[in-house]
Amino acid sequence: MSRIGKKAVPTPAGVQVTISGQAVTVKGPKGELSWTVADEIEVRQEGGELIVAKRVDTPRAQAMWGLTRTLVNNMVVGVTQGYEETLELVGVGYRAAMKGNMLSMQLGFSHDVDIPAPAGVTFATPKQTEVKISGIDKQLVGETAARIRRIRPPEPYKGKGVRYAGEKVRRKEGKKK
Repeated sequence: MSRIGKKAVPTPAGVQVTISGQAVTVKGPKGELSWTVADEIEVRQEGGELIVAKRVDTPRAQAMWGLTRTLVNNMVVGVTQGYEETLELVGVGYRAAMKGNMLSMQLGFSHDVDIPAPAGVTFATPKQTEVKISGIDKQLVGETAARIRRIRPPEPYKGKGVRYAGEKVRRKEGKKK
């Protein structure tokens, strides 16, 4: 039994939710997001809350119930507060800078790595060794951060590379004489 699916999704003031068939659209101060719900799940609005319920009692409906509630909640949080991911560049000479709306990073390669910002995502570099990725779509922000990290993941011997803020890198002992 899903405990997440049972919880109602609160809709704060300033958020407008439109449900047409299986399509759920959430509009708020930061933007608009929409998602198509699986056929086994029903989303309805009661008062200032969104209720997610199963139409049929199948294993797939059970699996999609909690997922749907979480995705709808992420959309509501995204259009009100937004999401942000922070990456740290660790290594001698590793730095990031903005070139227009592109992120340009020096990561120890013979060339700079330029990454264009996807639609709905913005980059910021408060420090040379820090990159902030923000947007209203939680999945897109996380995926963009993972793609940047994948360019130069942290290595276990010196800890150099791109890592999430606060990420602990397990260090290995080097060679012995």
